[in-house]
Amino acid sequence: MVPRLPGQQQISRHLGATSPSRFWRVGLTRRLTHFVTHHGLPLLFIAVMLESFGIPLPGETALIAFGVLASNGHYSIVSVIAVASVGAIVGDNLGFWLIGRTGGRALLHRWRWLGRFADRVLPRATTLMERHGGKAVFFGRFIAVVRFTIAWVAGLTGMSWARFLFWNALGGVVWATAVAVVAYYGGQAAASAIGRYGLYGAIAVVAVALAVAALVRVARSHLEKKLDA
Repeated sequence: MVPRLPGQQQISRHLGATSPSRFWRVGLTRRLTHFVTHHGLPLLFIAVMLESFGIPLPGETALIAFGVLASNGHYSIVSVIAVASVGAIVGDNLGFWLIGRTGGRALLHRWRWLGRFADRVLPRATTLMERHGGKAVFFGRFIAVVRFTIAWVAGLTGMSWARFLFWNALGGVVWATAVAVVAYYGGQAAASAIGRYGLYGAIAVVAVALAVAALVRVARSHLEKKLDA
């Protein structure tokens, strides 16, 4: 019998203590991370498109995440903006035609849960459309709940597709550019601060992020009040 060396014994004990399920989870996590950081733009497109169509998914959060990934060199910021813009425009147009023009309110009330959702969010979007017309399509892109439904309302109220497409495309491009650029430069600044100042840099980054989030919240609240006035 060939004796084992001390190092071989340690490796054997380590492998024996590690369950196959742990190896599987680690491998899956690595594959998912690699996919998101190298081939994830279709996921961004789907998230933004479905949110714009009317499904309450975190499309804007996904855009922020990919803006940060772009700041770390995983993607081109231009590609992130382009994919998010196209996703927003496509999703809104699907909502305009499939729900607003074709399905109508009868489709929205075909399922109880969808009817309750529509009854809760449509009145506000309808009021904005009546007061501001095409501009509501543009500004609605920056208000979370209205972003889900403004395309439906545009179709329901008979807005011409050409007018809707103009304001929708303008809003989609401006929204994608603004959110992605802020996330991009914010990610770069955060990495630089943490790399240079360590823990103190991390604390400063968190403080600045909270301050920016508060300012965005105040700005959106002001926009909502101005549109509702």
